[in-house]
Amino acid sequence: MSTASEAPTGHLTLTVYNRQGESVGTVAIDPEEFGGKVNKQLLHDVVLMYLANQRAGTHSTLRRGEVAGSTKKLFRQKGTGNARVGTRRTNKRRGGGTAKGPKPRDYEYHLPKKAVRAATRMAILSKFQDQEAVIIEDLTLGEIKTKQVASLLGALKLDETTCLLGTAGSDRNLYLSARNIPGVEVLPADQFNTYIVLKQKRLVLTRAALEALRKRGQEQEAGQEPAATAATAEQS
Repeated sequence: MSTASEAPTGHLTLTVYNRQGESVGTVAIDPEEFGGKVNKQLLHDVVLMYLANQRAGTHSTLRRGEVAGSTKKLFRQKGTGNARVGTRRTNKRRGGGTAKGPKPRDYEYHLPKKAVRAATRMAILSKFQDQEAVIIEDLTLGEIKTKQVASLLGALKLDETTCLLGTAGSDRNLYLSARNIPGVEVLPADQFNTYIVLKQKRLVLTRAALEALRKRGQEQEAGQEPAATAATAEQS
């Protein structure tokens, strides 16, 4: 489904769909609202940061001083005709210690907040440019019904791919309805981060979520501090 095109003015024009998968209009997006251009190196660095921060770092191996066994030399150095050896604990023998093996460590680190926020906007812009974003009029559900979300994804031809459903705020009914569908995640727009946006193949936004992302980008460009929940989500 092609949903984006380059407008003569440099703006991106995306088609807006209803729940039946029918076109109900278009929306123009200025790339400058989302950073203007995509810096692939920055996206790569930020994704590595998120992946590193998810590591438990609990790996551990036994070294020579930690394995069971005598520290006595197995046999004398010379006169036996055999190659010289050390103790049973050497890493060259079965059951010996591991040479320079991994030990528990903390992999967590953080890039500058401005870089992380800029990367989030670039990740969203990349979805627009690559025609991997879909704008939908509304996703509000009156009841918790997984069948309704599955039907919606089917109408948009997104039922065979992973997708991120972005809403303007927390939507409990939508979250509970979509959480059992493999490859589908629901997240408020103010909790988007680079990793979650790029991880999913398609980005599905409501009109309200798109406006929330625009407003957030404008606040960041103006140097205003975003909401605390957004700052926490970006560095987690």
